[in-house]
Amino acid sequence: MRRPATVALALAALVAGATGCATAPARGYEAFVAANPRSILIVPVANRSVDVEAPDYLLSTLPVPVAERGYYVFPVNAVKRVLEDDGLADPFLVHGADPVRLAGLFGADAVLYVTIDRWDAQYMVISTTVTVELDYVLKDGRTGDVLWRSHRVVQQTPSDGTGGGSGGSVLSALVGAAVSAAVTRASPNYMGLARQANAAVLAFPGPGFPAGPFRPEYRRDVAPGPGAKPER
Repeated sequence: MRRPATVALALAALVAGATGCATAPARGYEAFVAANPRSILIVPVANRSVDVEAPDYLLSTLPVPVAERGYYVFPVNAVKRVLEDDGLADPFLVHGADPVRLAGLFGADAVLYVTIDRWDAQYMVISTTVTVELDYVLKDGRTGDVLWRSHRVVQQTPSDGTGGGSGGSVLSALVGAAVSAAVTRASPNYMGLARQANAAVLAFPGPGFPAGPFRPEYRRDVAPGPGAKPER
């Protein structure tokens, strides 16, 4: 049995209380429920966008929502350092490595991989559309099997707030839109969109994780199926 470090007690304080809910069928969660992970290793983010700072920004948004689902999360900065010392400085090398090996380095039950597909702001004079597109995969730390996966695209096109009109107000609206687009282009709200994406993919009931062992509804929101590992 793998045991997370004692700092799990500190992270458990992050977990919010929740009311009980009816047990849901385990459809689509059979592998997840059978694996019964308690600790999750979040590895460095792989980046397919042109923004070189995006992976570190996104990585910083992941531990809290995963911990709030009731799982122990290994400190991501420490994980990154250990992997670098082990010759895995490139996130794509990490994502291509054996998940059982990665989990074994830390004693983790599961490994979460997140890849950035898009992290950009498209400027079109009177509007700027900010896009964050992310891919998530959770693998079993014992077998390497995929336990869960999700994909999310979040976009934002801020409005100038002037509304439409006739005569001179049309020009004012266009000027306002152009100013708003320029401001958004200069300072896109990537972090806000990343947090929205994380919240959406981890929400449950929905596409996200069933409750982990640090939530009161653990093993009650999704019924364990045949072959599920016993509680540890």
